[in-house]
Amino acid sequence: MSVPPPAPKIAPWTTYGRLWPWLKPYAPRLMLVLLASLIATGLTLAQPLISKLMIDEALIKRDWDMLLKIAALMVGATVGGFAVNALVSYRYVAISAAMLFDMRVALLRHLQTLSPRFYGSFRLGDLMSRLNSDVSDVQRVVGDTLLSVVSNVLFFVGSVAMMLWLDWKLFLVGTVLVPAAVASFLHFQRRMTDLSRQMRESGADIGSLLVDTIVGMRTVNTLGAEAHEAERFRAANGGFIATMLRMQTVSFMTGALPGTIVTASSAAVMIYGGKQIIDGTMTIGALVAFITYHGRLLGPVQALMGLTAGLATARVALARIFELFDTAPEVVEASAPKALPAVKREIRLENVSMDHGREPVLRNVDIVIPASMMTAILGPSGAGKSTLADLLVRFHDPVAGSITIDGTDLRAVSLADLRARVLLVDQSPFLFNATIAQNIAFARPDATPSEIEAAASAAGLDTLTARLPDGLATRTGERGLSLSAGERHRIAIARALLRKPDVLILDEPTAALDEATEMVVARGLRRALPRATLIVITHKPALAEMADHVIRLDHGQATIAPQVSVHG
Repeated sequence: MSVPPPAPKIAPWTTYGRLWPWLKPYAPRLMLVLLASLIATGLTLAQPLISKLMIDEALIKRDWDMLLKIAALMVGATVGGFAVNALVSYRYVAISAAMLFDMRVALLRHLQTLSPRFYGSFRLGDLMSRLNSDVSDVQRVVGDTLLSVVSNVLFFVGSVAMMLWLDWKLFLVGTVLVPAAVASFLHFQRRMTDLSRQMRESGADIGSLLVDTIVGMRTVNTLGAEAHEAERFRAANGGFIATMLRMQTVSFMTGALPGTIVTASSAAVMIYGGKQIIDGTMTIGALVAFITYHGRLLGPVQALMGLTAGLATARVALARIFELFDTAPEVVEASAPKALPAVKREIRLENVSMDHGREPVLRNVDIVIPASMMTAILGPSGAGKSTLADLLVRFHDPVAGSITIDGTDLRAVSLADLRARVLLVDQSPFLFNATIAQNIAFARPDATPSEIEAAASAAGLDTLTARLPDGLATRTGERGLSLSAGERHRIAIARALLRKPDVLILDEPTAALDEATEMVVARGLRRALPRATLIVITHKPALAEMADHVIRLDHGQATIAPQVSVHG
């Protein structure tokens, strides 16, 4: 069971500045959207002034012609504002969606650079929460909240200017309590940010627990641990609900207390403005316009306070996303990588040592693997055989020593070239929930049906496909679990054979096969790749007997010492 990562610290607001690399390509179009938003705000701000004219110049003076003109002006401003706002919203959502797609792709590409060790230590449920929920939260903010912030700020500034122009004393009366409303909101917003982080982590805990339980369902059933797992889920869910209820209380207070203060401010405006009308120092139209601006002033204030909560929640999500971006890959491609030509001579390990943060797995290993031959690697569990395979495809780099192909250090070679020339079939291969043919041709859309069939036959799949009604069109199920372990391994071998690598590394390729099928697969490999370098990691001496060379890895209590022997 993986260890949960430490809870991320609350990120500063400057975290949003890290969105700039994805924002920069769209900056010119966003400036046009901002300009259009400014026009829309101006049309909206004009409406209370038009109302003032209607009351003071048309209704009180009983001027019918003026009433019709002002009404037409009101309709024009309303329709124009609606049209421009619709255009702004549409264009902004389109731009933000494109920007967030770029960010998702960048995150996916970054995750592809991380080593298997990262995925072995990071909780799968938490990782999926960051990729799904957190990125979705950021998308909602970028696609909606940020535009609302801009429009509300513009409207707030415009409303303040109009209120000062109408009556600066009344403006002071109407805004004297606003700082108290803002202060109360900010107090509860800080609590909301902390609780939002706690909810996110609690949700990730539940997700990880469910992933563990579902993936390990066979073990749960075997051990009769159903009640134990249900109790673990109840405890995790209880913590989530407790945090959610605290967040609900704080959320209510975040809106209720500032809202009460805002209502008191509105009452003060009506009393003071009404007194001015009675005294004859203000017209009814001016008070109506002022109250309209005041209501619209407090609206953006409340909206901005509410949006701040959304921005705070997204800030937590953004921090969790950037924590993934900040995870440095263990294997880094050279700044000017070399192309890797066809492998013709040998693979050489010189003084190679490797550990995984614990005791050494390989120590001062010196071996030579000749090209175009079959080499078997034998040794007990824990001797470093699979680690050696990972080093050959640069899932990891050795902590000491070097690995070369035809004299070229792997660290100087393009990763794409290396993994096209040198291909690893894991001892627990992964199959996608697709057909057998689609799994064999994964990431090879140019593969023809005949090529797929040939690869399947070379991997010993003829017997399997012959007894399946749909043959190669049969779906493998989630992670290929509708098939046996041996069948999954043969499909993975066929997937490798289709790519015709120069070097094919097979980690326990026949562990789940009977002896007859093992021989079929072994002979099929050599027929399919007659000039390739085959490296077979195996516990089976019978398979090793087919090899041209045998490399034996043994380990003592604290160290690992390789022994190399040659057959044939």
